[in-house]
Amino acid sequence: MRRIGLISDTHGLLRPQALAALQGCDALIHAGDIGPPELLQRLRDLAPLTVVRGNNDRADWARDLPHTALLPVEQVLVCVVHDVKELPLPAPAGVRVVVSGHSHRPGCAERDGLLWVNPGSAGPRRFKLPVSVGELLVDGAAVEVRLHTLDI
Repeated sequence: MRRIGLISDTHGLLRPQALAALQGCDALIHAGDIGPPELLQRLRDLAPLTVVRGNNDRADWARDLPHTALLPVEQVLVCVVHDVKELPLPAPAGVRVVVSGHSHRPGCAERDGLLWVNPGSAGPRRFKLPVSVGELLVDGAAVEVRLHTLDI
């Protein structure tokens, strides 16, 4: 079984609680709105990182980041995009899971044969939404999602 940590919308704030929750993951996904690039290095120090650019990632360093990325995990293909409205439809062939950010709302839903996952925002609190991260547990072709509200 592979454990893939999910984080999004850090907006420059990488909380120790988020780092602790992602500790021990086999790989990490950051679904955009990152903040300074040093934040990505702190995540890469934990595990291999797949990252996409968010709508607020406008600095020169972020121009090389893709808008979408594909990550194969065992028998599951994960597509990462910041805003689901930017996902090319139909989704790329073979995609089973779509990980996104942007809304700051953690959630998971099965629609049209895809598992849609948003880990929520791990950065500054927005409105009364929780501060959260998530994880995908992948075992062969089986996927389990866990969303974690951070105790801040």
